[in-house]
Amino acid sequence: MNKYITEFIGTFFLVLAIGMNVLSPGSAEMAPFAIGATLMIMVYAGGHISGAHYNPAVTLAVFMRGKCEAKDVAPYIISQVLGAVAGASLAGFMKGSPIVSAASPDVIRALIAEFTWTFALVYVVLNTATAKGTAGNGFYGLAIGFTVVAGAYTMGGISGGAFNPAVAVGISIMGLSAWTNIWIFLVANFGGAALAATIFKIFNADDK
Repeated sequence: MNKYITEFIGTFFLVLAIGMNVLSPGSAEMAPFAIGATLMIMVYAGGHISGAHYNPAVTLAVFMRGKCEAKDVAPYIISQVLGAVAGASLAGFMKGSPIVSAASPDVIRALIAEFTWTFALVYVVLNTATAKGTAGNGFYGLAIGFTVVAGAYTMGGISGGAFNPAVAVGISIMGLSAWTNIWIFLVANFGGAALAATIFKIFNADDK
Protein backbone atom coordinates (compact mmCIF):
# COMPACT_ATOMS: atom_id res chain seq x y z
CA MET A 1 0.00 0.00 0.00
CA ASN A 2 2.91 2.37 0.61
CA LYS A 3 3.52 2.59 -3.13
CA TYR A 4 -0.07 3.46 -3.90
CA ILE A 5 -0.32 6.04 -1.12
CA THR A 6 2.89 7.63 -2.40
CA GLU A 7 1.42 7.86 -5.89
CA PHE A 8 -1.72 9.48 -4.42
CA ILE A 9 0.30 12.02 -2.43
CA GLY A 10 2.58 13.01 -5.30
CA THR A 11 -0.24 13.42 -7.81
CA PHE A 12 -2.32 15.28 -5.22
CA PHE A 13 0.35 17.92 -4.70
CA LEU A 14 1.08 18.19 -8.43
CA VAL A 15 -2.55 18.91 -9.30
CA LEU A 16 -2.99 21.14 -6.24
CA ALA A 17 -0.01 23.20 -7.42
CA ILE A 18 -1.53 23.47 -10.89
CA GLY A 19 -4.84 24.70 -9.49
CA MET A 20 -3.36 27.14 -7.02
CA ASN A 21 -1.03 28.65 -9.62
CA VAL A 22 -3.37 28.70 -12.61
CA LEU A 23 -6.82 29.43 -11.17
CA SER A 24 -7.39 33.15 -10.64
CA PRO A 25 -5.64 34.82 -8.94
CA GLY A 26 -2.73 32.78 -10.19
CA SER A 27 1.00 33.25 -10.50
CA ALA A 28 0.91 34.07 -14.23
CA GLU A 29 4.27 33.57 -15.94
CA MET A 30 5.78 31.86 -12.91
CA ALA A 31 3.16 29.08 -12.80
CA PRO A 32 5.24 26.58 -14.82
CA PHE A 33 8.15 26.96 -12.39
CA ALA A 34 5.96 26.37 -9.36
CA ILE A 35 4.36 23.33 -10.98
CA GLY A 36 7.66 21.89 -12.19
CA ALA A 37 9.25 22.49 -8.78
CA THR A 38 6.37 20.69 -7.07
CA LEU A 39 6.81 17.70 -9.35
CA MET A 40 10.54 17.73 -8.75
CA ILE A 41 10.29 17.66 -4.95
CA MET A 42 7.59 14.99 -5.02
CA VAL A 43 9.75 12.86 -7.34
CA TYR A 44 12.66 13.10 -4.91
CA ALA A 45 10.35 12.41 -1.97
CA GLY A 46 8.67 9.33 -3.41
CA GLY A 47 11.08 7.91 -5.93
CA HIS A 48 12.55 5.33 -3.56
CA ILE A 49 9.10 4.09 -2.57
CA SER A 50 6.98 3.92 -5.74
CA GLY A 51 9.23 5.15 -8.51
CA ALA A 52 7.33 8.47 -8.33
CA HIS A 53 5.31 8.13 -11.52
CA TYR A 54 2.42 10.47 -10.61
CA ASN A 55 1.22 10.02 -14.15
CA PRO A 56 -0.69 7.10 -15.76
CA ALA A 57 1.26 7.59 -18.98
CA VAL A 58 4.54 7.17 -17.11
CA THR A 59 3.17 4.05 -15.42
CA LEU A 60 2.30 2.59 -18.83
CA ALA A 61 5.79 3.33 -20.15
CA VAL A 62 7.58 1.97 -17.08
CA PHE A 63 5.46 -1.18 -17.36
CA MET A 64 6.37 -1.53 -21.04
CA ARG A 65 10.01 -0.97 -20.14
CA GLY A 66 9.78 -3.82 -17.62
CA LYS A 67 10.22 -1.89 -14.38
CA CYS A 68 6.62 -1.98 -13.14
CA GLU A 69 4.80 -5.22 -12.37
CA ALA A 70 1.50 -5.86 -14.13
CA LYS A 71 -0.31 -6.15 -10.80
CA ASP A 72 0.71 -2.59 -9.92
CA VAL A 73 -0.46 -0.86 -13.10
CA ALA A 74 -4.16 -0.50 -12.28
CA PRO A 75 -3.63 0.40 -8.57
CA TYR A 76 -1.04 3.01 -9.57
CA ILE A 77 -3.38 4.63 -12.09
CA ILE A 78 -6.33 4.55 -9.69
CA SER A 79 -4.19 6.14 -6.96
CA GLN A 80 -2.99 8.83 -9.36
CA VAL A 81 -6.48 9.70 -10.56
CA LEU A 82 -7.81 9.81 -6.98
CA GLY A 83 -4.91 12.09 -6.03
CA ALA A 84 -5.74 14.35 -8.96
CA VAL A 85 -9.41 14.52 -7.95
CA ALA A 86 -8.46 15.41 -4.37
CA GLY A 87 -5.92 18.02 -5.47
CA ALA A 88 -8.33 19.65 -7.90
CA SER A 89 -11.11 19.69 -5.31
CA LEU A 90 -8.93 21.34 -2.68
CA ALA A 91 -7.61 23.91 -5.15
CA GLY A 92 -11.17 24.84 -6.12
CA PHE A 93 -12.13 25.21 -2.45
CA MET A 94 -9.05 27.27 -1.60
CA LYS A 95 -9.65 29.62 -4.52
CA GLY A 96 -13.27 30.13 -3.51
CA SER A 97 -15.05 29.11 -6.72
CA PRO A 98 -13.10 31.36 -9.11
CA ILE A 99 -14.40 32.40 -12.52
CA VAL A 100 -12.93 29.94 -15.01
CA SER A 101 -13.05 29.82 -18.79
CA ALA A 102 -12.44 26.37 -20.23
CA ALA A 103 -9.83 26.26 -22.97
CA SER A 104 -10.97 25.55 -26.52
CA PRO A 105 -7.89 24.14 -28.23
CA ASP A 106 -7.48 23.32 -31.87
CA VAL A 107 -7.83 19.54 -31.80
CA ILE A 108 -5.01 18.64 -34.19
CA ARG A 109 -2.53 21.07 -32.67
CA ALA A 110 -3.48 19.98 -29.15
CA LEU A 111 -3.00 16.32 -30.03
CA ILE A 112 0.43 17.06 -31.47
CA ALA A 113 1.41 19.23 -28.49
CA GLU A 114 0.36 16.66 -25.91
CA PHE A 115 1.85 13.74 -27.85
CA THR A 116 5.24 15.34 -28.43
CA TRP A 117 5.80 16.66 -24.94
CA THR A 118 4.46 13.57 -23.20
CA PHE A 119 6.96 11.68 -25.31
CA ALA A 120 9.68 14.07 -24.12
CA LEU A 121 8.64 13.76 -20.47
CA VAL A 122 8.48 9.96 -20.52
CA TYR A 123 11.72 9.72 -22.52
CA VAL A 124 13.45 11.77 -19.82
CA VAL A 125 11.89 9.72 -17.01
CA LEU A 126 12.99 6.41 -18.54
CA ASN A 127 16.51 7.58 -19.29
CA THR A 128 17.21 9.37 -16.00
CA ALA A 129 15.26 7.29 -13.50
CA THR A 130 15.25 3.72 -14.87
CA ALA A 131 18.30 3.23 -17.10
CA LYS A 132 21.36 1.29 -15.97
CA GLY A 133 23.61 3.97 -17.41
CA THR A 134 22.24 6.63 -15.08
CA ALA A 135 21.65 4.43 -12.02
CA GLY A 136 22.24 6.21 -8.72
CA ASN A 137 22.28 9.69 -10.22
CA GLY A 138 21.06 12.67 -8.23
CA PHE A 139 19.67 14.74 -11.07
CA TYR A 140 16.66 12.67 -12.15
CA GLY A 141 14.12 14.72 -10.19
CA LEU A 142 15.49 17.99 -11.50
CA ALA A 143 15.47 16.72 -15.07
CA ILE A 144 11.86 15.50 -14.81
CA GLY A 145 10.62 18.69 -13.14
CA PHE A 146 12.29 20.94 -15.68
CA THR A 147 10.90 18.89 -18.55
CA VAL A 148 7.45 19.87 -17.28
CA VAL A 149 8.54 23.52 -16.96
CA ALA A 150 9.84 23.50 -20.53
CA GLY A 151 6.73 21.75 -21.82
CA ALA A 152 4.39 24.17 -20.08
CA TYR A 153 6.14 27.15 -21.64
CA THR A 154 6.48 25.49 -25.03
CA MET A 155 3.08 23.84 -25.50
CA GLY A 156 0.90 25.10 -22.64
CA GLY A 157 -0.70 27.80 -24.75
CA ILE A 158 -1.75 25.25 -27.35
CA SER A 159 -3.07 22.31 -25.32
CA GLY A 160 -3.07 23.39 -21.68
CA GLY A 161 0.14 21.46 -21.06
CA ALA A 162 -1.14 18.44 -19.15
CA PHE A 163 1.19 15.69 -20.48
CA ASN A 164 -0.52 13.47 -17.92
CA PRO A 165 -3.99 11.83 -17.99
CA ALA A 166 -4.42 12.32 -14.24
CA VAL A 167 -3.66 16.02 -14.63
CA ALA A 168 -6.18 16.07 -17.48
CA VAL A 169 -8.80 14.80 -15.04
CA GLY A 170 -7.75 17.46 -12.55
CA ILE A 171 -7.93 20.40 -14.93
CA SER A 172 -11.30 19.14 -16.19
CA ILE A 173 -12.64 19.11 -12.63
CA MET A 174 -11.34 22.66 -12.12
CA GLY A 175 -13.00 23.82 -15.33
CA LEU A 176 -9.73 24.71 -17.03
CA SER A 177 -10.50 22.18 -19.77
CA ALA A 178 -13.87 20.94 -21.01
CA TRP A 179 -14.69 17.31 -20.27
CA THR A 180 -15.44 16.86 -23.96
CA ASN A 181 -11.74 17.40 -24.64
CA ILE A 182 -10.37 14.81 -22.23
CA TRP A 183 -10.03 12.24 -25.01
CA ILE A 184 -7.33 14.46 -26.55
CA PHE A 185 -5.15 14.02 -23.48
CA LEU A 186 -5.86 10.31 -23.10
CA VAL A 187 -5.00 9.51 -26.72
CA ALA A 188 -1.98 11.79 -26.98
CA ASN A 189 -0.51 11.13 -23.53
CA PHE A 190 -0.73 7.35 -23.65
CA GLY A 191 0.40 7.35 -27.30
CA GLY A 192 3.43 9.53 -26.60
CA ALA A 193 4.36 7.41 -23.61
CA ALA A 194 4.10 4.16 -25.56
CA LEU A 195 6.35 5.54 -28.30
CA ALA A 196 8.92 6.72 -25.75
CA ALA A 197 8.97 3.29 -24.11
CA THR A 198 9.34 1.59 -27.49
CA ILE A 199 12.26 3.79 -28.50
CA PHE A 200 13.90 3.37 -25.09
CA LYS A 201 13.75 -0.41 -25.48
CA ILE A 202 15.23 -0.22 -28.99
CA PHE A 203 18.09 2.04 -27.84
CA ASN A 204 18.69 0.02 -24.65
CA ALA A 205 18.03 -3.54 -25.76
CA ASP A 206 20.42 -4.97 -23.16
CA ASP A 207 18.97 -2.90 -20.29
CA LYS A 208 16.46 -5.25 -18.69
